[in-house]
Amino acid sequence: MGHSTNGQPDAGLRSLDHYRNQLPLWRYWPRQKLLPLIRFETPYLAWCQEKIRTPTLDSYFAFTANLGTHTFFMIFLPILFWCGYPSLGRGMVHLLASGVFFSGFIKDLLCLPRPLSPPLQRITMSGSAALEYGFPSTHSTNAVSVAVYVLSLLNSPECTLGPSANLALHGLTYIYVISIVLGRLYCGMHGFCDVITGCLLGGFLAYLQYTYGPMIDDYILAATGKGVMVVILLILALVRVHPEPADDCPCFDDSVAFAGVTLGAQIAYWHLAQSGTGWYESVQASAPNFDLVEMTKTALRLVLGVLLLFVWRAMTKPFMLRVLPPVFRGLEKLGLILPRRFFTNASQYSRVPTHLKDHEVLPNLSEIPSFITTIRHPRRRAISVGPQSEADAYETLAYREKRRRESLSNGNKATATTEAGQTSSSAREAQPPKLSRRPSKLNDYEHMMGTGAPGLATSADTVCQGTSSTVPFPEFDAGIEADKEELFAQIKRPRVRYDVEVVTKLVVYSGIAWIVMEGAPLLFSQIGLAAH
Repeated sequence: MGHSTNGQPDAGLRSLDHYRNQLPLWRYWPRQKLLPLIRFETPYLAWCQEKIRTPTLDSYFAFTANLGTHTFFMIFLPILFWCGYPSLGRGMVHLLASGVFFSGFIKDLLCLPRPLSPPLQRITMSGSAALEYGFPSTHSTNAVSVAVYVLSLLNSPECTLGPSANLALHGLTYIYVISIVLGRLYCGMHGFCDVITGCLLGGFLAYLQYTYGPMIDDYILAATGKGVMVVILLILALVRVHPEPADDCPCFDDSVAFAGVTLGAQIAYWHLAQSGTGWYESVQASAPNFDLVEMTKTALRLVLGVLLLFVWRAMTKPFMLRVLPPVFRGLEKLGLILPRRFFTNASQYSRVPTHLKDHEVLPNLSEIPSFITTIRHPRRRAISVGPQSEADAYETLAYREKRRRESLSNGNKATATTEAGQTSSSAREAQPPKLSRRPSKLNDYEHMMGTGAPGLATSADTVCQGTSSTVPFPEFDAGIEADKEELFAQIKRPRVRYDVEVVTKLVVYSGIAWIVMEGAPLLFSQIGLAAH
């Protein structure tokens, strides 16, 4: 309802009405209550950003942001299972899957924008700001949930680590979580409200996992086939009730991927317990002894396991995208399909492109070289200023409209005040004129809000120009009558998405979890690479 056929906003749709038209009242009302807080904190964030920014901190926080992404955890988690820490791995899977899912759930529920740029400058190693909404911060949720859970394990009576190792892990954990959370603020990607809410959500999820995680594991171990089916149906129901966003936001894609991971992990854990085969104990092995033989076996496990994951996705994803469209068309004719906004129904396309430019949680094999290059060059980053998503653009337009209305209102009040005050003008003329207070830097930042031009980005690589730690702000068109079509035409949009991708993601990522927990360890035990 909010877009015309060419993808641009409807000609008669005012920016302030977009979310009122797209969201039900029970979602629109809390959004409007929280939006002033997001706007209020923006100039303070920009002021803090400029005061403390240096090229070194730019590189540090841009690099450490990668340690809070879904991709990092999808690469890191298999190492826990394949190196003898399956219990810790299961806890991490539960934490990260729930963190990504429920933070994405809240994002799509409330559709709150990130703090405005300008005045903020967004620093990222990906070259552009995320297309997702801002509230809450998924990075903060993941980092805090992992940190609280790890610290709880380190402080538990069951911890067998020596004092030195325990202290070192404590320090690394604190450095990790502080770097991620503060980095979200420093890089201009989130506001105080975003990260505080993300931290609270992460802490709550860590508490649930530490307190009730063993109970969940016991339930899965003792469950019958019907009991496991209940768990599967619950996960699928959560995917189905995930809110539909007002803009084309990819939060749902990540939620589906990690729902698939959780689904596959529960099936694998249940089947491991039910199978009673000898290799189950090898999965539960303790950490290996790092002599030369064991280190070689560990390296071979990692290489072979990662290869299995990439082969699985390379074969399964194209197969599902080819087989599912005819099935979905048939179900659509029977009225059994519940379409999602921004996903194209199977009846509207003949085939799904072979190579989809996708926001993958696990990168493609062809992307590994560029991923390694990015890690090796932490100063390779982009500094972006201006709207970069539909949510950004609508917030820019809405804030322009807000300022225009306030200006008109203040103008009318000023006129009335002038007319009423003419009677006392002679008395005021006898007094010496007062010097007007120069606008503070904070007011300067507030004046920049809503003046964004689309797609402005500058690259900051290994060479820093001069001693400046920031990229100069350009001149922006602050008029409310700026070309809206141009604004929306130049922002980065997610690609066309297809209805069959939801089921495809569930199958692919549930298979990835099964391979990590059961398939790969079974293969390792058969070829003499099992952990001991």
